[in-house]
Amino acid sequence: MSQVSTQITVTLPDGSRRSLDAGATAADLARSISQGLFARSVGALVNGEIRDLYTPLAEGDAVKLLTPDDPESLELLRHSTAHVMAEAVQRLFPQAKIAIGPTIADGFYYDFDIPGHTLSPEDLEMIEEEMKRIVREDQRICRYQIPDVDGQLAEFVRQGEKFKAELLEEHRNDSPTLYLMQDKNGKTVWNDLCRGPHLPSTGLIKAYKLLKVSGSYWRGDEGRDKLQRIYATSWWKAADLEAYLKRLEEAERRDHRRLSRQLDLFSVHDEVGPGLIFWHPNLATVRATIEDFWREVHRKRGYQLVFTPHIASEKLYEISGHLQSYGENMYSAMDIDDQPYRVKPMNCPGHIMIYKSRLRSYRDLPLRFAELGTVYRYERSGVLHGMLRVRGFTQDDSHIFCTPEQLEPEINGILDLIDLLMTTFGYTYKAYLSTRPEKSIGTDEEWAMATGALEAAMKARQMDYQVDEGGGVFYAPKIDIKLYDAIGREWQGPTVQVDLNLPRRFDVTYVGEDGERHQAVMVHRAVLGSMERFCGGLIEHYAGVFPTWLAPVQATVLPISDRHQEYARQVFEKLRERDLRVTLDDRSETINYRIREAQMQQVPYMLVVGDKEQAADSVSVRHRRDGDVGTIKTAEFLDKITQEVAQRS
Repeated sequence: MSQVSTQITVTLPDGSRRSLDAGATAADLARSISQGLFARSVGALVNGEIRDLYTPLAEGDAVKLLTPDDPESLELLRHSTAHVMAEAVQRLFPQAKIAIGPTIADGFYYDFDIPGHTLSPEDLEMIEEEMKRIVREDQRICRYQIPDVDGQLAEFVRQGEKFKAELLEEHRNDSPTLYLMQDKNGKTVWNDLCRGPHLPSTGLIKAYKLLKVSGSYWRGDEGRDKLQRIYATSWWKAADLEAYLKRLEEAERRDHRRLSRQLDLFSVHDEVGPGLIFWHPNLATVRATIEDFWREVHRKRGYQLVFTPHIASEKLYEISGHLQSYGENMYSAMDIDDQPYRVKPMNCPGHIMIYKSRLRSYRDLPLRFAELGTVYRYERSGVLHGMLRVRGFTQDDSHIFCTPEQLEPEINGILDLIDLLMTTFGYTYKAYLSTRPEKSIGTDEEWAMATGALEAAMKARQMDYQVDEGGGVFYAPKIDIKLYDAIGREWQGPTVQVDLNLPRRFDVTYVGEDGERHQAVMVHRAVLGSMERFCGGLIEHYAGVFPTWLAPVQATVLPISDRHQEYARQVFEKLRERDLRVTLDDRSETINYRIREAQMQQVPYMLVVGDKEQAADSVSVRHRRDGDVGTIKTAEFLDKITQEVAQRS
């Protein structure tokens, strides 16, 4: 009879191995290394997954003990703080029922149903105070495997915890667990249905803040229970919390919706509908300037501009597969001649129609079609957010049709274009190679070719990139670019996809050198994404202070008094002749008032003219950031600002 081993061996991050008694936990491993490490350990990374500190280990496990110095430990901290918050809410509002409370970037939220009560900012202060008591109680957080699912379901129903009951029923076959909060006597004082992981105890929680309350729906379904959501954050150190709150203040200062009101940029109207943006003259000028730049760089790189209709027969989207897989996000347009039409949700099928309008030869390729194409997609009203999440938007959409041999150099050209545009707008960025997901279509050879071309192009450029295993779409691998703005926030940026699916569906072919027809490769790419989201992001990136080349008004001429108006108009006309965006503010208000107003509107240059300037054919220049920069000849200023605009500096 074989003996059951009484020892297991685990591997540490440095490659060393350690023997432990069978049944030992991550806490036992920490204690076996040093008492100091045990005192600082809050959890463990076991075979790449975050686990509780008291998780039993198994033979061959790769284990990294987590301390507050490890970024992964924030997941444990925030998940546990969420439970403390939920316990505090139910202490203060016994009628409250809890829904879900996941961690999110830099924090967490929890959803509650609180009959007869709407949470207020004062309530958040009360909840924080109750959380402090729970933290001081140093409650132990224990994982508990549910032995009798039906019995636990009945208990949840008896308690009125219908959301817990629904989740437990859904996960009854997934070895569901409760996390128990126990006092110093081992008595369970609160619990939640949860997969974990968590900290060993509430006493480890240090610095947290409840941020705001918003409305939500159970499971995100507007037809189901309306809930109240508390957003919060949690950090290991008070200094980290304070720094984060300052970042939030800066983000609030940069909020594009707030700046829009100050700078008169855009609006949304209930009479029209949510998620549909009206561009006011100031922001329309910014957009037009970006679009002119976009067209210029695309023409130089061999792109051909196209336009496609806003509606199309459903037949088109049946062929593309969008109707079957994306239909719930598409708008019906109308019936025309007894045929159903749809408002277009994307531009790619239209570009394929242009390609297929005649027979193509390998000599015609690559073909690069580019369109600033407006599309419409349904988004739930609860997720709409200014210009950043909308229902109607214009994409800088381009599709390249090429041979397999041309694919890598085409991708390299796209990456060149991405770098030019992103650095011009002042963004830094990081690239990700998103590979084949578990559910996909196409052959191994096709995926290897497409993925290899994307990776080879990045390697040839010595780009720093990470591989996002399985992060591609079902029909294509892709390169995803994440942008980092002026305060370090991450934004979704350009994307490049190699598509072998739509060319097959639409029979997109070319005649090769051998006289035979071959399937073309199709590359989808958007560099700016949508103009709405990109411009909304730019407003926040620049905090409304657009660089001179983008500014809605680049300069304003300010005569000191009535007798200087004629000279001011001459200066104004000279600026306009250089195709600069200039205003003449000759109102009867004081010069200081007009300067302050121009400053508030973030006009880059204020040109004050009086007797001295008129006599010397000069202007007194004030810069919105640097203040008074002195008096210079008008011709010299014209050359300076013209060069600044031309260089897009």
